[in-house]
Amino acid sequence: MPQLVDGKWETGDVAASEMKDGAFYREPTRFHSWITTDGSPGPDGQSALPAETGRYQLFVSFLCPWASRTLMIRNLKGLQHIISVSIAEPELGENGWTYAEPQDAGPRVSGIRFQHELYTASDPHYTGKVSVPVLWDRKQGRIVNNESADIIRIFNTAFNHLSGNRLDFYPQKLRPEIERWNAPIYEKVNNGVYRAGFAKTQRSYEEAATSLFEMLDRLEAHLSQSRYIAGTHFTEADIRLFVTLIRFDCAYHGAFKCNLRRLEDYPNLSNYLREIYQWPGVRETARIDQIKRGYYSIAHINPTRIVPMGPALDLDRPHDRARLDGRGVVTL
Repeated sequence: MPQLVDGKWETGDVAASEMKDGAFYREPTRFHSWITTDGSPGPDGQSALPAETGRYQLFVSFLCPWASRTLMIRNLKGLQHIISVSIAEPELGENGWTYAEPQDAGPRVSGIRFQHELYTASDPHYTGKVSVPVLWDRKQGRIVNNESADIIRIFNTAFNHLSGNRLDFYPQKLRPEIERWNAPIYEKVNNGVYRAGFAKTQRSYEEAATSLFEMLDRLEAHLSQSRYIAGTHFTEADIRLFVTLIRFDCAYHGAFKCNLRRLEDYPNLSNYLREIYQWPGVRETARIDQIKRGYYSIAHINPTRIVPMGPALDLDRPHDRARLDGRGVVTL
């Protein structure tokens, strides 16, 4: 993947730096500061900044499922007027994530056109992958956090006193169950589609694809009895799964060769997907046109860069999830 080396931008194929022996290994994120209500340390003792309206900015792309997690919870938590957003173009070119127009990132850093400028502003000698999302501190002109799993938990609680929104997507009593599902969903589904799509050997591809569809079969069975992943309460586990499912038929099935079955072939998963998509504030975070443009622009996967016309998806047709117990369901 195009990346920074000692603060200098170097071009290359998407994910090239994350390949080993034909298999894809995701590079860990590097920035893990926290935001809390008053700036007290984060949950694992991380350094933290205080929650303030207008201080923080989210840099994302509609292409990226990790970025979509943060957009989704920002909307569900009513943070639109508290945390501003900059949206990158969906295509990943030689300059990496690119903004169509220069983005104001606060008084210390202005006119951002490329995501890597945020990274070098935070660390002039940064070496590694340049990713979205980035949660940015406009006041200090630096990255707070670039790990989506952290950002969604920051958004879940840190700004409650400013937004008045008390919805809890990581409730204490459900955390063991959420974590029980988060790990295999990440390994086999969220990251599994990338392991299949970026594989450079038949063995690596088949191992990833087999694991992916075995997990989808398991989720299909689970969701036949449970309205949401952790039971009757919608949680971050559902957000983490949704962002991959919404991309499945329109991108991963074709571009990433995850074509053993379509998501539409799974009655429970496809109904579950439509229920969540139809909630207020969610569809705006799932731009199918930009998702397709982004994935089919990856040259080593689709050399012609032709974006397919299909599939024809009707995500607004009725779902059947109300047949399951709805106690504890988040009302939006």
